[in-house]
Amino acid sequence: MSSERAEDYDYMAEDEDMAEFVDDMNEDNNERGGAEMGDDEYNVLTKVTDTSSAQARSGKDIQGIPWDRLNITRDNYRMTRLEQYKNYENIPSSGDAVDKECKQMEKGGNYYEFFHNTRLVKPTILHFQLRNLVWAASKHDVYLMSNYSVMHWSSISSNLSEILNFSGHVAPTEKHPGSILEGFMQTQISTLAVKDNLLVAGGFQGELTCKRLDKEGVSFCTRTTYDDNAITNALEIYDSPRGGIHFMASNNDCGVREYDMESFQLLNHFRFPWPVNHTSISPDRKLITVVGDHLHGLLVDSQNGKTVSSVVGHLDYSFASAWHPDGNIFATGNQDKTCRVWDARKVSTPIAVLKGNLGAVRSIRFSSDGRFMVVAEPADFVHVYDTKADYKMRQEIDFFGEISGVSLSPDDEALYIGIWDRTYASLLQYNKRHQYGYMDCYL
Repeated sequence: MSSERAEDYDYMAEDEDMAEFVDDMNEDNNERGGAEMGDDEYNVLTKVTDTSSAQARSGKDIQGIPWDRLNITRDNYRMTRLEQYKNYENIPSSGDAVDKECKQMEKGGNYYEFFHNTRLVKPTILHFQLRNLVWAASKHDVYLMSNYSVMHWSSISSNLSEILNFSGHVAPTEKHPGSILEGFMQTQISTLAVKDNLLVAGGFQGELTCKRLDKEGVSFCTRTTYDDNAITNALEIYDSPRGGIHFMASNNDCGVREYDMESFQLLNHFRFPWPVNHTSISPDRKLITVVGDHLHGLLVDSQNGKTVSSVVGHLDYSFASAWHPDGNIFATGNQDKTCRVWDARKVSTPIAVLKGNLGAVRSIRFSSDGRFMVVAEPADFVHVYDTKADYKMRQEIDFFGEISGVSLSPDDEALYIGIWDRTYASLLQYNKRHQYGYMDCYL
């Protein structure tokens, strides 16, 4: 993947955020001879408040954008975004080729309903291609990156608290072989993973920081590599079939490393011919999906790292992958603007090719029951596919802003979406819809 940080790369800057849009609107008004927008009016347009489900049902914009005060409708601004958003590609015109060959699946699904948008939470992104910075540990507990800080949001108490601050000195309070006891200074966090009471943060220089959320301090610090191209691209925490909990780190130095979360010892180090952008391990822990700076993905043996199958079909580099709980189906997300769904028993042809609206597929999550697959674009759109309908029906969640991450709660009851925007940064919460019959009240 590219070595540029989000703030170093100008492709997103070309797609103005809402605050810039309001500024431009004011300038256009002046050029037409209209009165300059006063401070009070500008503050009203850019002042954002939380939105509840009741307010949304009454007509309030879920992000609090005051469309009635702007000289453009939401629909027209959406068309402008679709026309002007620049999808980043490593292979030129890969998205255009898909647009000509692939049709979108039918909209109309309604699986998750808007519940709340909180403006107190300010998600951020370090690298424009890495969007796994939001994790729901439960229906009510979310962990995310906000600048240098790992933050915890409780949707029950509406309390936002800092868990770990990387702007200064972070050092381990426990002693483990291989741990860097002096710790790190000003670590730039590129990716994050949270499961149960365990948190792992990966840095731009190959740093790994491990913390137990039920204990004070940091348990372990290490650097996976001192290679110049060392970005930690993805992390996954999972239960080991041999007992205990492991985590896997995917790096730009072409390596995939597996660690034990109890002793924090390196168990495996697999090397590949290209930078690895994302990995995901199958439910039976026998196979690993490996995608990166190559058109083809790989299925590899988790014990020895040897290639079992090549996954051929994408037209650009991939940055996302996930396994269905049945252990046979997996999905990959690519900068060609598609999510492709595969059967591990026959990977010669994808069972579904799912096209996005404006950009690369940056994140994929299957629900724990396997019913839904959540697919996030880099901005504005999250799609929820019905797996029981063979991925042919989807719910489209539509907003404005770059996506820092998406996460389903372990019980699938809540879906969280982090939005990174200069003015409208926030955390969206959607809750799973339930249909009850009238007899259910007797159960």
